[in-house]
Amino acid sequence: MSLNVLDFIYTLVHLLIIGFNLFAWAFRSTRRLHLYGVAVTLACWLILGIWYGIGYCPVTDWQWQVKAQLGEQNLPNSFVKYYADKISGQSVDANLIDVLTAGSFLLSIIISVYLNFFSKKSKLKAKSN
Repeated sequence: MSLNVLDFIYTLVHLLIIGFNLFAWAFRSTRRLHLYGVAVTLACWLILGIWYGIGYCPVTDWQWQVKAQLGEQNLPNSFVKYYADKISGQSVDANLIDVLTAGSFLLSIIISVYLNFFSKKSKLKAKSN
């Protein structure tokens, strides 16, 4: 498999993970799976982050290895920052990206926990079991 294809696949994987983490709580059928997904992401960011730096993402690490082989240099720590720069054509502030990323992720987790454990329909479901 060519490095360009692998880079494209990693980009798709990143976008799917980000989309899933931000929006899968919105669909009743994926709410429980969403909790698992955000838990794995949070574990990578915090637990693996103990060794590799807070916010560590193995997919980013693998993709950056591919990009380095393709000749890209000075890659940021964040996939989101990389694509914000790419889409905007400018260097977007890394701290702003980190705050927006963490804030959006936290909001998604709060919504998911509420819908899975505290919403009226969850309570009704628990009572019927």
